[in-house]
Amino acid sequence: MQTDRVLTKPFVLTVLAEFAVCMSIGMLLVILPVYANDELGAGSFGVALVIGAVSPMILVSQPIAGRIGDRKGRRVLVVVGALIAAASVAGYVLASSLAALVAFRLFTGLGEAMVLVGAATIVTDLAPEKRRGEALSLYSLGLWGGLALGPLLGELVLGTDRFVEVWLLAAGFCLVSAAIGTLLPETSPERREDEEPARTRIVHPAAVGPGLVLALTVFGFAGLGTFAALYARELGMDGAGAVFLVFSAVVVATRIVARQAPDRLGPKRASGTALLLISVGLVTIGVWNTPAGLYAGTVVLAFGQALAFPALMTLAVNGAPASERSSVVGTFTAFTELGFAVGALTLGVVASAVGYDGVFVVCAIGPLLGALLLARITAPRVVVAVDAV
Repeated sequence: MQTDRVLTKPFVLTVLAEFAVCMSIGMLLVILPVYANDELGAGSFGVALVIGAVSPMILVSQPIAGRIGDRKGRRVLVVVGALIAAASVAGYVLASSLAALVAFRLFTGLGEAMVLVGAATIVTDLAPEKRRGEALSLYSLGLWGGLALGPLLGELVLGTDRFVEVWLLAAGFCLVSAAIGTLLPETSPERREDEEPARTRIVHPAAVGPGLVLALTVFGFAGLGTFAALYARELGMDGAGAVFLVFSAVVVATRIVARQAPDRLGPKRASGTALLLISVGLVTIGVWNTPAGLYAGTVVLAFGQALAFPALMTLAVNGAPASERSSVVGTFTAFTELGFAVGALTLGVVASAVGYDGVFVVCAIGPLLGALLLARITAPRVVVAVDAV
Protein backbone atom coordinates (compact mmCIF):
# COMPACT_ATOMS: atom_id res chain seq x y z
CA MET A 1 0.00 0.00 0.00
CA GLN A 2 2.91 2.35 0.62
CA THR A 3 4.27 4.53 -2.15
CA ASP A 4 7.06 7.08 -2.24
CA ARG A 5 4.48 9.89 -2.23
CA VAL A 6 3.01 11.52 0.84
CA LEU A 7 -0.01 13.24 -0.73
CA THR A 8 -1.99 10.17 -1.73
CA LYS A 9 -5.80 9.96 -1.82
CA PRO A 10 -6.00 7.97 1.48
CA PHE A 11 -3.70 10.52 3.14
CA VAL A 12 -5.85 13.46 2.03
CA LEU A 13 -9.04 11.67 3.17
CA THR A 14 -7.48 11.02 6.57
CA VAL A 15 -6.56 14.68 6.97
CA LEU A 16 -10.11 15.67 5.97
CA ALA A 17 -11.56 13.31 8.58
CA GLU A 18 -9.33 14.89 11.21
CA PHE A 19 -10.20 18.39 9.99
CA ALA A 20 -13.93 17.74 10.30
CA VAL A 21 -13.64 16.59 13.91
CA CYS A 22 -11.36 19.51 14.76
CA MET A 23 -13.89 21.93 13.25
CA SER A 24 -16.35 20.57 15.81
CA ILE A 25 -13.78 20.91 18.59
CA GLY A 26 -13.00 24.50 17.58
CA MET A 27 -16.68 25.47 17.52
CA LEU A 28 -17.30 24.00 20.96
CA LEU A 29 -14.26 25.65 22.55
CA VAL A 30 -15.68 29.14 22.08
CA ILE A 31 -19.41 28.45 22.49
CA LEU A 32 -19.48 26.06 25.46
CA PRO A 33 -18.14 28.65 27.96
CA VAL A 34 -20.88 31.08 26.90
CA TYR A 35 -23.56 28.41 27.22
CA ALA A 36 -22.34 27.14 30.57
CA ASN A 37 -22.12 30.65 32.01
CA ASP A 38 -25.16 32.38 30.47
CA GLU A 39 -27.66 29.52 30.08
CA LEU A 40 -26.69 27.22 32.96
CA GLY A 41 -25.34 29.85 35.37
CA ALA A 42 -22.32 27.64 36.03
CA GLY A 43 -19.88 30.39 37.02
CA SER A 44 -16.12 30.30 36.52
CA PHE A 45 -15.63 26.89 38.11
CA GLY A 46 -18.45 25.36 36.10
CA VAL A 47 -17.10 26.79 32.86
CA ALA A 48 -13.66 25.34 33.61
CA LEU A 49 -15.26 21.98 34.45
CA VAL A 50 -17.19 21.86 31.18
CA ILE A 51 -14.18 22.73 29.05
CA GLY A 52 -11.75 20.56 30.99
CA ALA A 53 -13.98 17.47 31.24
CA VAL A 54 -12.64 16.06 27.97
CA SER A 55 -8.98 16.18 29.04
CA PRO A 56 -8.96 13.33 31.60
CA MET A 57 -11.13 11.24 29.29
CA ILE A 58 -8.75 11.80 26.37
CA LEU A 59 -5.76 11.08 28.61
CA VAL A 60 -7.24 7.72 29.64
CA SER A 61 -8.82 6.84 26.30
CA GLN A 62 -5.94 7.44 23.90
CA PRO A 63 -3.72 4.57 25.09
CA ILE A 64 -6.74 2.24 25.15
CA ALA A 65 -7.71 3.39 21.66
CA GLY A 66 -4.17 2.60 20.54
CA ARG A 67 -4.50 -0.96 21.76
CA ILE A 68 -7.84 -1.35 19.97
CA GLY A 69 -6.26 0.03 16.80
CA ASP A 70 -3.58 -2.65 16.84
CA ARG A 71 -6.06 -5.46 17.47
CA LYS A 72 -9.14 -4.39 15.50
CA GLY A 73 -7.76 -1.97 12.93
CA ARG A 74 -7.26 1.76 12.54
CA ARG A 75 -10.33 2.61 10.47
CA VAL A 76 -12.80 1.45 13.13
CA LEU A 77 -11.34 4.03 15.51
CA VAL A 78 -12.09 6.86 13.08
CA VAL A 79 -15.61 5.72 12.20
CA VAL A 80 -16.82 4.64 15.65
CA GLY A 81 -15.03 7.49 17.43
CA ALA A 82 -16.61 10.09 15.13
CA LEU A 83 -20.06 8.55 15.66
CA ILE A 84 -19.62 8.65 19.45
CA ALA A 85 -18.53 12.28 19.23
CA ALA A 86 -21.49 13.13 16.98
CA ALA A 87 -24.03 11.49 19.31
CA SER A 88 -22.61 13.11 22.41
CA VAL A 89 -22.43 16.61 20.89
CA ALA A 90 -26.00 16.29 19.62
CA GLY A 91 -26.88 15.36 23.20
CA TYR A 92 -25.92 18.88 24.32
CA VAL A 93 -29.37 19.87 23.05
CA LEU A 94 -30.81 17.93 26.00
CA ALA A 95 -28.26 19.15 28.56
CA SER A 96 -30.26 21.46 30.83
CA SER A 97 -27.93 21.09 33.81
CA LEU A 98 -24.20 21.32 34.42
CA ALA A 99 -23.99 17.65 35.44
CA ALA A 100 -25.68 16.51 32.22
CA LEU A 101 -23.42 18.66 30.05
CA VAL A 102 -20.28 17.36 31.78
CA ALA A 103 -21.50 13.77 31.28
CA PHE A 104 -21.98 14.35 27.55
CA ARG A 105 -18.55 16.03 27.41
CA LEU A 106 -16.91 12.87 28.77
CA PHE A 107 -18.28 10.88 25.84
CA THR A 108 -17.18 13.62 23.47
CA GLY A 109 -13.64 13.22 24.80
CA LEU A 110 -13.81 9.47 24.22
CA GLY A 111 -14.88 9.93 20.60
CA GLU A 112 -12.28 12.59 19.89
CA ALA A 113 -9.52 10.42 21.35
CA MET A 114 -10.46 7.50 19.12
CA VAL A 115 -10.56 9.60 15.96
CA LEU A 116 -7.26 11.35 16.59
CA VAL A 117 -5.39 8.13 17.45
CA GLY A 118 -6.88 6.26 14.48
CA ALA A 119 -6.17 9.04 11.98
CA ALA A 120 -2.61 9.65 13.22
CA THR A 121 -1.84 5.93 13.02
CA ILE A 122 -3.21 5.67 9.48
CA VAL A 123 -0.95 8.56 8.46
CA THR A 124 2.13 6.89 9.92
CA ASP A 125 1.15 3.61 8.24
CA LEU A 126 0.76 5.31 4.86
CA ALA A 127 3.88 7.48 5.05
CA PRO A 128 7.11 6.35 3.37
CA GLU A 129 9.54 5.41 6.13
CA LYS A 130 11.98 8.19 5.28
CA ARG A 131 9.25 10.83 4.97
CA ARG A 132 7.30 10.09 8.13
CA GLY A 133 8.12 13.42 9.76
CA GLU A 134 6.99 15.28 6.65
CA ALA A 135 3.72 13.34 6.61
CA LEU A 136 3.02 14.14 10.26
CA SER A 137 3.78 17.82 9.67
CA LEU A 138 1.22 17.98 6.85
CA TYR A 139 -1.27 15.85 8.78
CA SER A 140 -1.26 18.33 11.67
CA LEU A 141 -2.53 21.06 9.35
CA GLY A 142 -5.97 19.45 9.55
CA LEU A 143 -5.95 19.92 13.31
CA TRP A 144 -4.72 23.51 13.15
CA GLY A 145 -7.12 24.35 10.35
CA GLY A 146 -10.10 23.06 12.30
CA LEU A 147 -9.07 24.81 15.51
CA ALA A 148 -8.55 28.08 13.61
CA LEU A 149 -11.76 28.08 11.55
CA GLY A 150 -14.07 26.31 13.99
CA PRO A 151 -14.29 29.20 16.48
CA LEU A 152 -15.08 31.68 13.69
CA LEU A 153 -17.88 29.48 12.37
CA GLY A 154 -19.21 28.79 15.85
CA GLU A 155 -19.57 32.48 16.69
CA LEU A 156 -21.12 33.19 13.28
CA VAL A 157 -23.77 30.50 13.77
CA LEU A 158 -24.45 31.40 17.42
CA GLY A 159 -25.48 34.98 16.78
CA THR A 160 -27.19 35.90 20.03
CA ASP A 161 -28.52 32.58 21.31
CA ARG A 162 -28.65 29.89 18.60
CA PHE A 163 -26.98 27.26 20.77
CA VAL A 164 -29.03 24.35 19.37
CA GLU A 165 -27.89 25.20 15.86
CA VAL A 166 -24.26 25.24 17.00
CA TRP A 167 -24.56 21.83 18.67
CA LEU A 168 -26.21 20.26 15.65
CA LEU A 169 -23.70 21.72 13.19
CA ALA A 170 -20.79 20.58 15.37
CA ALA A 171 -22.34 17.10 15.53
CA GLY A 172 -22.77 17.23 11.75
CA PHE A 173 -19.03 17.78 11.28
CA CYS A 174 -18.41 14.64 13.34
CA LEU A 175 -20.81 12.71 11.11
CA VAL A 176 -18.90 13.97 8.08
CA SER A 177 -15.73 12.61 9.69
CA ALA A 178 -17.40 9.23 10.19
CA ALA A 179 -18.55 9.17 6.57
CA ILE A 180 -15.04 9.94 5.34
CA GLY A 181 -13.73 7.25 7.67
CA THR A 182 -15.73 4.60 5.81
CA LEU A 183 -13.76 5.50 2.67
CA LEU A 184 -10.37 4.99 4.30
CA PRO A 185 -8.33 1.85 3.66
CA GLU A 186 -7.45 -0.44 6.53
CA THR A 187 -3.73 0.08 7.00
CA SER A 188 -2.97 -2.27 9.90
CA PRO A 189 -0.61 -5.13 8.97
CA GLU A 190 -2.31 -8.23 7.64
CA ARG A 191 -1.72 -11.53 9.40
CA ARG A 192 -2.46 -15.16 8.62
CA GLU A 193 -5.59 -16.81 9.99
CA ASP A 194 -3.48 -19.16 12.13
CA GLU A 195 -1.29 -16.35 13.43
CA GLU A 196 -1.61 -15.05 16.98
CA PRO A 197 -2.81 -11.45 17.36
CA ALA A 198 -0.04 -8.88 17.56
CA ARG A 199 1.24 -8.12 21.02
CA THR A 200 -0.33 -4.88 22.18
CA ARG A 201 0.19 -2.77 25.26
CA ILE A 202 -1.89 0.04 26.68
CA VAL A 203 1.25 1.99 27.58
CA HIS A 204 3.87 1.31 24.92
CA PRO A 205 7.49 1.71 26.12
CA ALA A 206 8.69 3.09 22.76
CA ALA A 207 6.47 6.14 23.29
CA VAL A 208 7.24 6.88 26.94
CA GLY A 209 10.55 8.72 26.47
CA PRO A 210 9.47 10.87 23.50
CA GLY A 211 6.09 11.35 25.17
CA LEU A 212 7.62 12.73 28.36
CA VAL A 213 9.68 15.15 26.27
CA LEU A 214 6.47 16.18 24.48
CA ALA A 215 4.75 16.79 27.83
CA LEU A 216 7.58 19.12 28.84
CA THR A 217 7.22 21.10 25.61
CA VAL A 218 3.46 21.35 26.17
CA PHE A 219 4.09 22.53 29.73
CA GLY A 220 6.07 25.40 28.24
CA PHE A 221 3.34 26.24 25.73
CA ALA A 222 0.72 26.14 28.51
CA GLY A 223 2.25 29.33 29.88
CA LEU A 224 1.41 31.18 26.68
CA GLY A 225 -2.07 29.70 26.43
CA THR A 226 -2.94 30.46 30.04
CA PHE A 227 -1.39 33.86 30.69
CA ALA A 228 -0.72 35.59 27.35
CA ALA A 229 -3.98 37.56 27.45
CA LEU A 230 -3.37 38.84 30.98
CA TYR A 231 0.31 39.54 30.31
CA ALA A 232 -0.57 41.46 27.14
CA ARG A 233 -2.88 43.76 29.11
CA GLU A 234 -0.14 44.25 31.66
CA LEU A 235 2.05 45.48 28.79
CA GLY A 236 -0.61 47.98 27.72
CA MET A 237 -2.04 45.95 24.85
CA ASP A 238 -5.76 45.46 24.20
CA GLY A 239 -5.44 41.70 24.30
CA ALA A 240 -3.57 38.71 22.93
CA GLY A 241 -5.73 37.83 19.93
CA ALA A 242 -3.11 39.05 17.47
CA VAL A 243 -0.42 37.16 19.39
CA PHE A 244 -2.23 33.85 18.94
CA LEU A 245 -2.89 34.67 15.29
CA VAL A 246 0.87 35.15 14.79
CA PHE A 247 1.57 31.92 16.66
CA SER A 248 -0.86 29.91 14.50
CA ALA A 249 0.38 31.48 11.26
CA VAL A 250 4.02 30.66 12.07
CA VAL A 251 3.17 27.07 13.04
CA VAL A 252 1.21 26.46 9.84
CA ALA A 253 3.84 28.11 7.63
CA THR A 254 6.66 26.17 9.29
CA ARG A 255 4.90 22.84 8.94
CA ILE A 256 4.44 23.53 5.23
CA VAL A 257 7.79 25.09 4.35
CA ALA A 258 9.95 23.04 6.75
CA ARG A 259 7.88 19.86 6.64
CA GLN A 260 10.94 17.79 5.68
CA ALA A 261 13.08 19.04 8.58
CA PRO A 262 12.36 16.08 10.92
CA ASP A 263 13.45 13.65 8.19
CA ARG A 264 16.48 15.58 6.92
CA LEU A 265 17.85 16.46 10.36
CA GLY A 266 16.76 13.18 11.90
CA PRO A 267 13.95 13.11 14.47
CA LYS A 268 16.25 13.35 17.49
CA ARG A 269 18.25 16.32 16.20
CA ALA A 270 15.09 18.07 15.03
CA SER A 271 13.52 17.50 18.46
CA GLY A 272 16.58 19.00 20.17
CA THR A 273 16.42 22.05 17.92
CA ALA A 274 12.71 22.44 18.71
CA LEU A 275 13.32 22.27 22.46
CA LEU A 276 15.99 24.97 22.27
CA LEU A 277 13.73 27.27 20.24
CA ILE A 278 10.82 26.80 22.65
CA SER A 279 13.00 27.64 25.65
CA VAL A 280 14.54 30.70 23.96
CA GLY A 281 11.11 31.95 22.92
CA LEU A 282 9.70 31.66 26.44
CA VAL A 283 12.71 33.40 28.00
CA THR A 284 12.40 36.20 25.43
CA ILE A 285 8.77 36.76 26.39
CA GLY A 286 9.57 36.77 30.10
CA VAL A 287 12.65 38.98 29.99
CA TRP A 288 11.84 41.44 27.17
CA ASN A 289 8.82 43.05 28.83
CA THR A 290 7.40 44.96 25.87
CA PRO A 291 4.85 44.15 23.15
CA ALA A 292 7.76 43.68 20.73
CA GLY A 293 9.29 41.14 23.11
CA LEU A 294 6.00 39.27 23.36
CA TYR A 295 5.67 39.04 19.59
CA ALA A 296 9.34 38.15 19.01
CA GLY A 297 9.28 35.44 21.65
CA THR A 298 6.01 34.07 20.29
CA VAL A 299 7.50 33.72 16.80
CA VAL A 300 10.52 31.78 18.13
CA LEU A 301 8.25 29.66 20.35
CA ALA A 302 6.00 28.88 17.38
CA PHE A 303 8.96 27.70 15.28
CA GLY A 304 9.89 25.29 18.05
CA GLN A 305 6.36 24.02 18.60
CA ALA A 306 5.94 23.45 14.86
CA LEU A 307 8.95 21.13 14.80
CA ALA A 308 8.47 19.38 18.14
CA PHE A 309 5.37 17.24 17.59
CA PRO A 310 6.19 15.64 14.21
CA ALA A 311 9.83 15.07 15.19
CA LEU A 312 9.03 13.48 18.55
CA MET A 313 6.23 11.31 17.16
CA THR A 314 8.54 10.10 14.40
CA LEU A 315 11.10 9.21 17.07
CA ALA A 316 8.46 7.23 18.96
CA VAL A 317 6.93 5.46 15.95
CA ASN A 318 10.32 4.44 14.58
CA GLY A 319 10.93 2.44 17.76
CA ALA A 320 8.20 -0.14 17.20
CA PRO A 321 6.97 -2.50 14.46
CA ALA A 322 3.89 -1.61 12.43
CA SER A 323 1.80 -4.17 14.32
CA GLU A 324 2.23 -2.10 17.51
CA ARG A 325 2.10 1.34 15.91
CA SER A 326 -1.37 2.32 17.07
CA SER A 327 -0.40 1.60 20.68
CA VAL A 328 2.63 3.85 20.24
CA VAL A 329 0.50 6.68 18.85
CA GLY A 330 -2.09 6.30 21.61
CA THR A 331 0.52 6.42 24.35
CA PHE A 332 2.47 9.27 22.76
CA THR A 333 -0.51 11.58 22.15
CA ALA A 334 -1.78 11.06 25.71
CA PHE A 335 1.29 12.92 26.97
CA THR A 336 -0.08 16.10 25.37
CA GLU A 337 -3.00 16.04 27.80
CA LEU A 338 -0.62 15.21 30.65
CA GLY A 339 1.49 18.28 29.88
CA PHE A 340 -1.55 20.55 29.81
CA ALA A 341 -2.94 19.05 33.02
CA VAL A 342 0.32 19.57 34.93
CA GLY A 343 0.62 23.09 33.54
CA ALA A 344 -2.94 23.99 34.55
CA LEU A 345 -2.41 22.70 38.09
CA THR A 346 0.93 24.41 38.72
CA LEU A 347 1.21 27.61 36.71
CA GLY A 348 -1.45 29.49 38.64
CA VAL A 349 0.61 29.08 41.81
CA VAL A 350 3.76 30.12 39.93
CA ALA A 351 2.06 33.26 38.59
CA SER A 352 1.01 34.26 42.10
CA ALA A 353 4.61 33.96 43.28
CA VAL A 354 6.64 35.46 40.41
CA GLY A 355 4.17 37.38 38.22
CA TYR A 356 3.18 36.80 34.61
CA ASP A 357 6.61 37.56 33.17
CA GLY A 358 8.20 35.18 35.66
CA VAL A 359 5.84 32.40 34.56
CA PHE A 360 7.35 32.40 31.07
CA VAL A 361 10.88 32.15 32.46
CA VAL A 362 9.84 29.25 34.69
CA CYS A 363 8.07 27.56 31.77
CA ALA A 364 11.35 27.71 29.82
CA ILE A 365 12.76 25.19 32.29
CA GLY A 366 10.40 22.52 30.94
CA PRO A 367 11.94 22.29 27.44
CA LEU A 368 15.44 22.35 28.97
CA LEU A 369 14.55 19.36 31.13
CA GLY A 370 13.13 17.79 27.99
CA ALA A 371 16.49 18.29 26.25
CA LEU A 372 18.26 16.47 29.08
CA LEU A 373 15.80 13.60 28.81
CA LEU A 374 16.10 13.56 25.01
CA ALA A 375 19.86 13.16 25.30
CA ARG A 376 19.31 9.89 27.16
CA ILE A 377 17.00 8.47 24.50
CA THR A 378 18.71 6.28 21.94
CA ALA A 379 17.44 7.16 18.50
CA PRO A 380 16.04 3.88 17.15
CA ARG A 381 16.55 2.49 13.73
CA VAL A 382 13.37 2.55 11.69
CA VAL A 383 11.60 -0.70 12.54
CA VAL A 384 10.23 -2.26 9.39
CA ALA A 385 9.65 -5.78 10.57
CA VAL A 386 6.02 -6.74 11.09
CA ASP A 387 4.32 -9.86 12.33
CA ALA A 388 2.66 -10.39 8.98
CA VAL A 389 3.50 -12.20 5.81
